[in-house]
Amino acid sequence: MSDSTGTPAPDGPLRVGLLGYGLAGSVFHAPLIAATDGLVLDTVSTSDPERQAQARAEHPRVRTVGTAEEVLARAAELDLIVVATPNKTHVPLATAALEAGLPVVVDKPLAATAAEAEKLATLAEDRGLLLSVFQNRRWDNDFRTVRKLIEDGALGEVRRFESRFERWRPVPKGGWRESGDPAEIGGLLYDLGSHLVDQALTLFGPVVSVYAESDVRRPGAEADDDTFLALTHASGVRSHLWVSATAPVLGPRFRVLGSTAGYVKHGLDPQEAALREGLRPGDEGVEWGAEPKTGWGRLGAGATPRNGGGEAVPTLPGDYPAYYAAIARALREGGAPPVTAMEAAATLRVLEAARLSAAEGRAVRMG
Repeated sequence: MSDSTGTPAPDGPLRVGLLGYGLAGSVFHAPLIAATDGLVLDTVSTSDPERQAQARAEHPRVRTVGTAEEVLARAAELDLIVVATPNKTHVPLATAALEAGLPVVVDKPLAATAAEAEKLATLAEDRGLLLSVFQNRRWDNDFRTVRKLIEDGALGEVRRFESRFERWRPVPKGGWRESGDPAEIGGLLYDLGSHLVDQALTLFGPVVSVYAESDVRRPGAEADDDTFLALTHASGVRSHLWVSATAPVLGPRFRVLGSTAGYVKHGLDPQEAALREGLRPGDEGVEWGAEPKTGWGRLGAGATPRNGGGEAVPTLPGDYPAYYAAIARALREGGAPPVTAMEAAATLRVLEAARLSAAEGRAVRMG
């Protein structure tokens, strides 16, 4: 448990309060928290009685409450708050948790604007508290593999980075994620685009120019469901990023072109599907995040079609558990969290520029 300043006690597990038990809370955060040595899922807040029952069934020792305020009222008994609620609530709930003296993890996007993210970062710094953003896709199997290939020099000098999260969902599902109300912070640009921009910045650093095309394609849709971003990095690398719910034929997840070789990878990291199926890190007989050879990408020069040409590159295992392991370590030992609020602000600056670019039909220069 924490003392009155929010500093973790030296013994015992760190007790986590999870705000929200929808997709993010139930599929990602709760299972990963429960699987992390040194963390224990203490309390879940959700106003939905069925989700409360689900949380108790999936985590028998957890207590459930109806509101975030009930969790924050017990701040002295907790060591970490995780915000996995709808996007529009991220800033007020993170602010309330920090003001209650608790470290905070917030699901992406941290905020609607970079200015809001920076304000939260300042508040956390002033209070001496950890503030991190859950960018789990940094621990996708394919991204880990791309990162290693680049670090090892296997591609030479990277010139173009192509990355896609494409789906075929011709009928909108509704809900706040697809709402056209700006207050909801919905649409694919801020949803899947948060991941792709974060990955591009992680690999290639700051961006000096952003161009975007953003459309609402599906009948009845309200928010962007087919968006393209072209980023020019200060390093000279160009990143081309696609997020779409309207792709009947899916492109490669990654295509990375360097001065000596290129890498092409299809398919998605298996961890989300495994979590949705009820599998958990550490389950007996489960090689977490592993991918069969049939899914491996290919490295080479010249023609490298999906299943021929070039060299098959074993995909590194995906490792979502590494995020919360790093959070626990940062809380115990100090130091920066695995994803910082200022990194989230940098991503949001790109997303804001992309929205402006799409609206005005021009490239936006970054300061």
